[in-house]
Amino acid sequence: MNGVGMDAETRNRFINRAIEEIRTIYDPELPVNIYDLGLIYDIDITDDMTVLIVMTLTSPGCVVGQYLPMEVQKRVATIAELREVEIHMAWDPPWTPQRASEEARNTLLMMNIVI
Repeated sequence: MNGVGMDAETRNRFINRAIEEIRTIYDPELPVNIYDLGLIYDIDITDDMTVLIVMTLTSPGCVVGQYLPMEVQKRVATIAELREVEIHMAWDPPWTPQRASEEARNTLLMMNIVI
């Protein structure tokens, strides 16, 4: 998926901006943003400024299954230079609590939330 004509610094800058936007989205059932929760599997950007995001949910039957991908798309699309944001849902590998960052796991542990 890597854009050949875009230099690595530019790609990384846009990916980091996308991550910043995604970190503003919290799982409605958990006090952790979805990036640190480990729901984002991959972010890439093409030469034509299309952002490709592969994400999952905590479970296939998650009640926010339609909301979270649309929210990710909406938030990342606020980055002015981008042409398009494509969200691809992935179920393999399935999400597990081990995908969450250490900070996210500690936050949940401190709040006595078991995932």
